[in-house]
Amino acid sequence: MSASFVVYVDESGDEGFSFGQGSSDWFVLSAAVTRKPEDLDTVKLVDTVRAHLKKPDKKPLHFRDLRHEHRLVFVDAISQAALKTVTVLAHKPSLKEPEKFQERYRLYFYSVRYLLERVSWFCRDHRPPHDTGDGSAEIVFSNRSGMSYADLRNYMAKLKRQSKVQDGVSIEWAVINPDEITAYTAGKRMGLQVADAVASSFFYAVQPSQYGYIEGRYARMLKPVVYHRGGRYPGYGLKFWPREADATWQNDKRLDWLEDYMKIDAGSGTQDPTH
Repeated sequence: MSASFVVYVDESGDEGFSFGQGSSDWFVLSAAVTRKPEDLDTVKLVDTVRAHLKKPDKKPLHFRDLRHEHRLVFVDAISQAALKTVTVLAHKPSLKEPEKFQERYRLYFYSVRYLLERVSWFCRDHRPPHDTGDGSAEIVFSNRSGMSYADLRNYMAKLKRQSKVQDGVSIEWAVINPDEITAYTAGKRMGLQVADAVASSFFYAVQPSQYGYIEGRYARMLKPVVYHRGGRYPGYGLKFWPREADATWQNDKRLDWLEDYMKIDAGSGTQDPTH
C-alpha cells in the first residue's frame, strides 16, 4: 500500500550562533502536508502562481527572491489550498546550553523531531475515510548540500527505538517511517516550494530585519492552513522552543500577529486539510 499523506519540509534562517555577526536569532523549519491523492494540486498551485507572476516555466519560486507584492500572491494561494502546515521556531539565543546545539546538524535534527511529532499527530487524526493508503506519510526534505540523509534516517530510527523504552518522544510511528525519508531539490518536487514559502513567511514574522522590523502579514494570511487542535495553534501548528524563549515571543510587541494565533477558535474541534 502507498502512503496516505505527502509532507514537504524546508527551512529558513541558519544554525549559527554568531549573533550580531551574521547568524540569525531564529531557525525556522516548516512542513506542508497534503493527502497523497491531492498531491498534484501542489504542482498546480505553484504553476498557477508562477504564471500569474509571469515567471519562467519550471523555474523554482524561491520566496526570498520574490518582491513583497509577489510574495503576497504566493501566500494567498497557499492560504486557500487543500493542505495544512506545521512550523517549528527555535530561538537560538534562549538555548540554555548552546554549545550542545553547535554540534553539526544537532539543532536541525532536534527541530525535525518536533516537526515530525506534530505532523504525525495531524496525519493520525485526519486519515480520510475510505483511504486507500496505509496511513503513513511520505516525508520529502529540501536537499541540503553536504548533509547526510542517512544520518537523519538513523537519528529518527534511534528515536523510534528510544520511544519504546522511555517517555519524551511523541511521534506516531505508524505515520512516520524513518526508512521512507527522502530529499530532493525544489525543482524536482514542487511541493518543496510551498514549504519554502511557509518557512520563510514565519521567519520574516519573527526575525527582525537589519532595521529592526518584522513582517507579520504573511503569517497572518497563512492562519487558515496552520494545523490546530481544538482551536489551539501554539504547540501544534506553531511550536516555539526552547521554553526559555516564551518571554521573548510573548512580550515582543513587534510580534503582534501572534495574537491571532493565541485565541482559541470556537467550533474548531475537528478539521480537514481540504476545508
